[in-house]
Amino acid sequence: MSRPPAHSASGSEAFAYPVGLRLAGRRVVVLGGGQVAQRRLPALLAAGARVTLVSPSATPSVEAMADAGELTWERRPYADGDLEGAWYAVVATRDPAANAAASAEAERRRVWCVRSDDASAATAWTPATGRSEGVTVAVLIGSDPRRSAAVRDAVVEGLRDGTLSAPHHRTRVPGVALVGGGPGDPDLITVRGRRLLAEADVVIADRLGPRDLLDELPPHVEVIDAAKIPYGRAMAQEAINDALIRHARAGKAVVRLKGGDPFVFGRGMEEAEALAQAGVACTVVPGVTSAISVPAAAGIPVTHRGVAHEFTVISGHVAPGDERSLVDWPALARLRGTLVLLMAVERIGAIAETLVREGRDPATPVAIVQEGTTAAQRRVDATLATAAAAVEREGVRPPAVIVVGEVAARSPG
Repeated sequence: MSRPPAHSASGSEAFAYPVGLRLAGRRVVVLGGGQVAQRRLPALLAAGARVTLVSPSATPSVEAMADAGELTWERRPYADGDLEGAWYAVVATRDPAANAAASAEAERRRVWCVRSDDASAATAWTPATGRSEGVTVAVLIGSDPRRSAAVRDAVVEGLRDGTLSAPHHRTRVPGVALVGGGPGDPDLITVRGRRLLAEADVVIADRLGPRDLLDELPPHVEVIDAAKIPYGRAMAQEAINDALIRHARAGKAVVRLKGGDPFVFGRGMEEAEALAQAGVACTVVPGVTSAISVPAAAGIPVTHRGVAHEFTVISGHVAPGDERSLVDWPALARLRGTLVLLMAVERIGAIAETLVREGRDPATPVAIVQEGTTAAQRRVDATLATAAAAVEREGVRPPAVIVVGEVAARSPG
């Protein structure tokens, strides 16, 4: 029979003693192949444990782990002696009698044992765990696992997005992070991007980056406005490269905050190449590109079953017919799928005319989404034949994403 919960000298239930088990190469037995095993096994395998699963059946995910050779599966019910040589056991069968017998064996053999059916009869409890950048967070709140998970989530999220301050005490390696800030809504930056912002000494930001995030930076952070305003003032790319290199060589953690994704019409590769030539460490953090996210925010799927099997993202900053253009407009006009135009507001007339001339139906739906994902978002609907007039009539200004194709006529409502 399992031993009852231990009590302190005052008579109250004793606190569990927190400890991190190093199970690499050590035998761990899991009884039961259901949902509990499916949740627990990945962490045990990641810890390097030699896992033996004892269960007549298993979920497809657990079976896949066995088929891949990640664990040993004995397809039978629990039998006395299964815990011999084990360092740790997870008891999670559907048979209460088998669970009790396994728990009793664990007690005899002095094997730490977790029980999914009766935590009070277990000799170990599984904390709610999470990880962020090499930090493992484990929260244990007695018999309230939901609260444990909630506290765990709050701590891990705080570490990830930088709202929970945990400064590095070892010397950081100076360098530059090219961070894609997403389409505009500050909540759409990646977790890693937000954390790097919180750790930055210098931030060089575009106008199209999520500006609200700059207000959250500590006072000591130097913010440099790259002033890359379309068709207006612009900090020369060479000057941006020089600033990145200069601050990184001064030992600073530098973030280049860009709108969307740094490698989707963001000149991120030019900056990465300049940093590489200067011998400066560079990290690229992908961002949520406006080419997909802005149409989605306006209720437009760039692909849809039976409507579009492909989508093409095109830069419209150079008009069709311009000798600098690298776009094969006649080929695009022959495509049946979706065209997503970025930086194309001022050239939509020429683009639409070219697509129609090369064979695209002038009645093809067009949607223009300005300031997508922000509070100022608005959508203007038209066709290829009327797009230029609609942009002029509605006073559409950059930044805007233009979607051409049948998907532009779709709406979840």
